[in-house]
Amino acid sequence: MNNIYQQIENSAQFRELVEKRQRFAFILSIIMLIIYVGFILLIAFAPHWLGTPLSADTHVTRGIPIGIGVIVVSFVLTGVYVWRANGEFDRLTKAILSEVKAS
Repeated sequence: MNNIYQQIENSAQFRELVEKRQRFAFILSIIMLIIYVGFILLIAFAPHWLGTPLSADTHVTRGIPIGIGVIVVSFVLTGVYVWRANGEFDRLTKAILSEVKAS
């Protein structure tokens, strides 16, 4: 059994999978971090702008749709990761397993 793990770890496809997955997760994390920190900075340095109503006849402020947008973006980025994981990353995983089983 250890031999199988060693074969997988030594596989060029496995290293490619790990590298692609880490790079993609890092990029998505940086995007989310920038959006979240940007929102927090708006709260800290422009609270009056965020507290401005969208129109004169509503109590909904600019901050509400922006905050909802931050939440929606996090769900979208999660969906993008899952879509790629179920596609490209799963194909690479199956190729690695096929290679190891064949040897």
